[in-house]
Amino acid sequence: MKFWILSALILLSGCGYQPASYYAKSIVGESVSTEVVVRMEDPQNTVIIKDAVDTAVIMKFRTSLVPKNVARTHLVISIGGVFFSPLRYDTNGYVITYRAAVAMSISRIVDGKTTSYRTVGMYDFEIEPNSIITDQARFEAIRQGAQKAIDAFVAQVAAQGTISK
Repeated sequence: MKFWILSALILLSGCGYQPASYYAKSIVGESVSTEVVVRMEDPQNTVIIKDAVDTAVIMKFRTSLVPKNVARTHLVISIGGVFFSPLRYDTNGYVITYRAAVAMSISRIVDGKTTSYRTVGMYDFEIEPNSIITDQARFEAIRQGAQKAIDAFVAQVAAQGTISK
């Protein structure tokens, strides 16, 4: 009898767990627009990062992308830089693993109020010894780094959402 009462209490009370996207969505709302500030030094990276940001907004916030004039939240993303650093060398001293770091500044604008965030996403990848980083590997590393930076941004926004609940 005690087992059934205890089971019913646990079932009815629940744990109250909510995923991070739930809290993040409570901050950004149902509609979001994005704008990536183009860096004249590296316009190719801006396009890659814009695609990664848009994908992450849809997937992580579970919200829709809309034009700026109808969006509840507008995100302005500035790329602080894209950096590659060697991580691992082979026995001959050739670099075989690199780390790509994508630094971003993100401004979240809601009802004329701006909140700023800084985030960095890192992605490690391997190359063949005594070779250079191919464009394909470079673009993929930047895309993955940008998505990880957006994941860090989602975590920051979700943390704000738990505080405001």
